[in-house]
Amino acid sequence: MQRISILLFCAFAISCGTQNQITYSWANKNFQSTGPYKKIFVAALVANPHVRTHLEEEMGIAAAKQGFEVARSWDYFPPTFENKNPPSRETMIQKIRSLECDLIFTINLTDKKSETRYIPNSMGFYGPYPGYGMYFWGFYSYWYPFFYDQGYYVTDRYYFMEGNLFDTKTESLIWSVQTKTINPSSIEDFSKTLIQTLLEKAMKDLK
Repeated sequence: MQRISILLFCAFAISCGTQNQITYSWANKNFQSTGPYKKIFVAALVANPHVRTHLEEEMGIAAAKQGFEVARSWDYFPPTFENKNPPSRETMIQKIRSLECDLIFTINLTDKKSETRYIPNSMGFYGPYPGYGMYFWGFYSYWYPFFYDQGYYVTDRYYFMEGNLFDTKTESLIWSVQTKTINPSSIEDFSKTLIQTLLEKAMKDLK
């Protein structure tokens, strides 16, 4: 397989930002390349237009920096008032082939959820403290202020994403990865750090 070409496609940048975790990845070791690969079609298969454009922008800019010609799904399948969802597989593959793209990279949201948890008051490590002595009045005076610290609740947001790399000619899956993102600070940060996380894993899996 032309792994160098594929890695160049994936080689956007490596850094840390929003917390991302790789939960699963798979590389098709039996795939025989139909390359050389020169042009890539990138598609974020999500209904939210803002998220979709940012994800495709990050993928497209990075791939172009590596010398690839890029086609973004947004440029050919923009959402309309009647239908905000991405196009069907048949419609998309027909367009991809007409554009003479060699590779296809997709990102989609597989699940999202929220969890609320309680953060207790900040008492820290508890143990016998000699400052209040061995009597009740000293113990009570020391801990009294903490009795009224009620703690607070926070809601964590989890986004589960999947990335897939395909060979256009055969439609064979070359590489697949799944991630979990916790509490993204913004869509921009979410898009950039997600792509960066995928790159780091791709560099390991596609050697």
